[in-house]
Amino acid sequence: MATVEPWSSQYGALYRHLLLTLLVFSFTCEACKNIILNVPSTLEADKMIGRVNLKKCLKSADIISSSDPDFRVLGDGSIFTTKAIVLSDEKKSFTVLLSDTKKQKQKGITVLLKHQKVLTKRHTKETVLRRAKRRWAPIPCSMQENSLGPFPLLLQQVQSDAAQNYTIFYSISGRGVDQEPLNLFFIERDTGNLYCTQPVDREEYDVFDLIAHASTADGYSADLPLPLPIRVEDENDNYPLFTESAYNFEIPESSRLGSTVGEVCATDRDEPDTMHTLLKYSILEQIPRSPGLFSVHPKSGVITLASHTLDREKVDKYTLVMKVQDMDGQFFGLMTTSTCLITVKDSNDNVPIFRQNAFKTSVEENTFNVEILRLPIEDKDLINTENWRANFTILKGNEKGHFKISTDKETNEGVLYVVKPLNYEENHQVILEIGVCNEVPLTRDAATKSVTMSRAMVTVQVKDQDEGPECHPPAQYVRIKENSEVGVKINGYKAYDPETKSSNGLRYKKLYDPKGWINVDEMSGSIMTSKILDREAVTPKNELYNITVMAIDQDGRSCTGTLAVNIEDVNDNPPEMVQNDVTICKPKMAYTEISAVDPDDVVNGPPFSFSLANASPEINRIWTLTHVNDTAARLSYRNNAQFQEYNVPITVKDRAGQSATKILRINLCDCVHPSQCRAASRSGGIRLGEWAILAILLGVALLSCVLLTLVCGVVGTGKGKRFPEDLAQQNLIISNTEAPGDDRVCSANGFMTQSVNNSSQGFCGTMGSGMKNGGQETIEMMKGHQTLESCRGAGHHHTLESCKGGHVETDNCRYTYSEWHNFTQPRLGEKLNLYNQNEDHMRSEDYVLTYNYEGRGSPAGSVGCCSEKQEEDGLDFLNNLEPKFTTLAETCIER
Repeated sequence: MATVEPWSSQYGALYRHLLLTLLVFSFTCEACKNIILNVPSTLEADKMIGRVNLKKCLKSADIISSSDPDFRVLGDGSIFTTKAIVLSDEKKSFTVLLSDTKKQKQKGITVLLKHQKVLTKRHTKETVLRRAKRRWAPIPCSMQENSLGPFPLLLQQVQSDAAQNYTIFYSISGRGVDQEPLNLFFIERDTGNLYCTQPVDREEYDVFDLIAHASTADGYSADLPLPLPIRVEDENDNYPLFTESAYNFEIPESSRLGSTVGEVCATDRDEPDTMHTLLKYSILEQIPRSPGLFSVHPKSGVITLASHTLDREKVDKYTLVMKVQDMDGQFFGLMTTSTCLITVKDSNDNVPIFRQNAFKTSVEENTFNVEILRLPIEDKDLINTENWRANFTILKGNEKGHFKISTDKETNEGVLYVVKPLNYEENHQVILEIGVCNEVPLTRDAATKSVTMSRAMVTVQVKDQDEGPECHPPAQYVRIKENSEVGVKINGYKAYDPETKSSNGLRYKKLYDPKGWINVDEMSGSIMTSKILDREAVTPKNELYNITVMAIDQDGRSCTGTLAVNIEDVNDNPPEMVQNDVTICKPKMAYTEISAVDPDDVVNGPPFSFSLANASPEINRIWTLTHVNDTAARLSYRNNAQFQEYNVPITVKDRAGQSATKILRINLCDCVHPSQCRAASRSGGIRLGEWAILAILLGVALLSCVLLTLVCGVVGTGKGKRFPEDLAQQNLIISNTEAPGDDRVCSANGFMTQSVNNSSQGFCGTMGSGMKNGGQETIEMMKGHQTLESCRGAGHHHTLESCKGGHVETDNCRYTYSEWHNFTQPRLGEKLNLYNQNEDHMRSEDYVLTYNYEGRGSPAGSVGCCSEKQEEDGLDFLNNLEPKFTTLAETCIER
């Protein structure tokens, strides 16, 4: 199927030539844009063939004519035929002439008429001009938006190669045909001519994708459907628009050249990346006009500062009329305007200035906290801002601090005050230098152009007053020795009249004397001791003794001052030992440290010397003193010292030889901590508490029960009876054994065996006759499976069960009573000492501990300190001895 190219392709070179010619005419203003009209080859008479835009060429034309008499042009640009015309050639052109007789201007619009020969259906017998076969393919096609017609407007012709052999019918589909917008395009069924029925807006539809179909009369598709895109050529018919109708920007007045003020932006609906959307920004007008302070970047729309003369104090607001134009700003481009309001923000570029350089004022002497002067200033910066508010400073003349200056927040004036009384006799006039600046520093440019601080001189005249006496200095000092005799007279407090500089005619009166030691002479102000002064009685020590004195003139005016009496120290106090009673735990503490204090001054105090004063030979033999530091010594005892209380006389002497002797009571005690020794001393007193008496009564009752149980046990053994199991928990075992030694061996049956003096003979404690050895009887205390004594036999082991029947063996390896006593006594004492302590591990008077039965396997240790191994189950009843055993053991212990 062959295709016929559209006129835009056939006459592409001519069209480009006409566009170039039009561009040249636009710049020379001699010719206007050429117009191309597609028309059929036969034109009827008085028929409109198109329309041209005359105003774009010459608005002021008063004569419109045509160079071809076959066509006439109306005032609105419509072109009509004057007669029927047959176009023999494919193109025909004529010129529309526009003339302005007043301005003597003439312009022309060239109109090019084009038509295409339409191939009619041919029969196979007819001789036709053959052409090369072309394939069915997309044909590029375009149309101008907002076309003036005439409509229907021929766009192109579609033809299939199959039309050489068959009668072909053409049809199209797609948007603009059977889709919205409907009926915008149609194709002639027989010829394949494609037409547009009305103007098209590119901003609404930029391309139409049509599908062309070729088929025979019987419906046979001669070729596949042909995609037929129709592109709408853009026309510059949209004005660029600013994003905002008015812009608001701010810029500090101290901004430098080139600083950014803000950015304006515009949009254009025409085709992007074309001259129609190539925008250019510019400033049409600045209000106020002079000087021109701003510029805008033509492409980006960024407004910048273009001058150094921006000054808020002259103009604080500027209005810019901004213009944006497409076609890169060419005169024929479309344009729009917008308003830009620029507010100049204040900067501290003006120094506050005094309205005058010198001020004068006066003030009476001895007055203070009064306002004496206001200093007005001028500042051109924005009112009530930190750039306007002033800070005043007294630069010179206020070295003694008599003046103060502040700022009145309402008027911005400097207010000068007298805050410390002035003295006319010292200075009749004071000259002050005052400086002023703002709360914030000046901008860098302003600081380089002018002085950063304004200055003014203030002269203050001091007026004289008739003053009373003056106590100067307010504190005066005298020295008196401690223990001086009553009536000692020395110089006292002196005041004077400021006018005469004399003390004549002044009277003195004592207002305050803490201890009443001093009298003040009314006429001279001298002082006299009324009592003996004691430096150590002054609180705090080593401080001055202050007396308040009033001086009165003849008119009754007065002043007050302080007389500070420095009481010189005399060595009238010996050093005194701090300690009275000392407890030393032997052997843990090998010594104790004693110290002394002296209320006298340091010149009569340390270093102290310590010595034993007139002590007995025994005290000198046991106790020794060694030096520690200036105020302390170390008291040590010899190792053979006995546990008892000692009265040790100790003499302490200061550096001036003043000494004192004190008897120190020392308790040398067998303890771990001195508090334990003190608790034992308290519990050993005559008075017993209720709990102590109760514990003693319980112990006596328990001892009676134990003795009765022992007697019954001896009788029962003689009769050959077994020990009752129900009494096992409340009885002690009578044993012939004594305390064990250090070498213990456990036998195979669970008994503790003992090797004593390398003897191989064994023994077994019995519950029978109570064997005696050497006239001494021993008791074996047991708890649970642990015993105080066990034995190891020569060839066999004797159990407790075997001994219950009354069988007794003599024991040749038993310990003596003294060995058993030395072994058990300290261990039982340690156990009982722990049991007789409270929760803080301190011994407490009348403190009784309550014990409960804990049962078999109790984690509590045995009160017997010597048993370490478990016995057989036959001794299980010993696990259940009642807590009364503790009280019995405490009663039996030897103090």
